[in-house]
Amino acid sequence: MKLLTDGDELSGLVDELTTVYRRAFGAAGYDESEPDVERFRDEQLPRHAGREGFRCAVAFDEAACVGFAYGYTGQRGQWWTDQVAARAPADVVERWLDGHFELVELAVDPAVQRRGYGAALHDALLRDVPNDRALLTTYRDDRPAPRLYRRLGWELLVAGIFDDSDSYGLDLRRSAREGAR
Repeated sequence: MKLLTDGDELSGLVDELTTVYRRAFGAAGYDESEPDVERFRDEQLPRHAGREGFRCAVAFDEAACVGFAYGYTGQRGQWWTDQVAARAPADVVERWLDGHFELVELAVDPAVQRRGYGAALHDALLRDVPNDRALLTTYRDDRPAPRLYRRLGWELLVAGIFDDSDSYGLDLRRSAREGAR
């Protein structure tokens, strides 16, 4: 497992991360197209790597990259944070948004799924982040991702925040206390 905290460190791994993204999200049921994959590589990942608090956990099986998770500090003025603020109840917006850690992507190559890489990436990514809370959206239907997040302590904040997605939050202070026991 490798943790990158600087977008410059990421440059040598972009092709490998893109391959994992393609395999994970191009699979049946996720159906990301090749233009979606190219947008991830050429636009999304570089833009996000430049944001405050960016960090990326990368998993390797022998020498090959088999998974990654990344995020950054979410703030107003960023597309996702603004979209959630416009859709979530006021108490969720007040308690959870601005200064949160936004878990953007967690992807594991389907060839090695169900071997603990997802949980390990999650834990490595969130270990020692300075934020008090973390947020994400994930698929609304019964898939491995929402089951993983619930198992790891995430709480459902807003069902149906987007057409096919729910919003989850994780109190990182509470998680750190519980992990210290």
